[in-house]
Amino acid sequence: MSLLSARALTASIGNKLICNELNFSVEPDQYWGVLGGNGVGKTTLLQTLIGLHEAVHGDIEIEGKSLQDWRRKDLACRLGVLFQDGQDTFPASVMETVLAGRHPYLPFWSIEGKDDIKLAHKALADVAMVDMSYRQVNTLSGGERRRLAIATLLVQNPTIWLLDEPTNHLDLYHQISLLDLVIERVRSTTGGILMVLHDVNIVTRYCTHAMLMIDANTILCGPVDAVVTQKNLEKLYQHPIKTIQDKNAVFYFPE
Repeated sequence: MSLLSARALTASIGNKLICNELNFSVEPDQYWGVLGGNGVGKTTLLQTLIGLHEAVHGDIEIEGKSLQDWRRKDLACRLGVLFQDGQDTFPASVMETVLAGRHPYLPFWSIEGKDDIKLAHKALADVAMVDMSYRQVNTLSGGERRRLAIATLLVQNPTIWLLDEPTNHLDLYHQISLLDLVIERVRSTTGGILMVLHDVNIVTRYCTHAMLMIDANTILCGPVDAVVTQKNLEKLYQHPIKTIQDKNAVFYFPE
């Protein structure tokens, strides 16, 4: 059974068509990378897939069940979302923020217990932030906020991860260490990922499948080796691409 699927999905924002009759599915143990130029609609597509943006028409299913038929709390136990940039609406500490990932699992009006706090400490340790537990979120750097957001998803422990530019604000070390961490977690739960990225070489390193959003009527979906090619990337970015072949991988760079 597919974890996430879209059939004949058409979405738009304002007068701009984002996708037209798009069909794809994320299966267990598949890791999808979404590539596309600025303004093509990658974020809008993710928002449509989770129900925050209404589709023009088409069907979206989570684990074989229509998106609109899910109770939001039940959906939150299966679907984890990392937005492109977070905003601090209310004052909160790092620990209070990461514990929000446990809310879908708590009975109404309950508070977090010892096991929840233990999971939160483990997640903060995994992203090297356990010593910041009592810091206020508004004192964190952009990279620290990104790590905290990923820690919150680790605590939430969803089956399906939808990540919008997860490497934003992260240095090279944290990009690799955190993506390693996320992939290992998803693999351990036989889950799936759909993540928007701007680095082609991150897609080829971590993803099994790719989606290239060239325009609303031209969205290429499939295994990375079949979809991520020099020809397709040049069409996607409208720029010459240089290919470097290593023993075990192919790397892509702008000319």
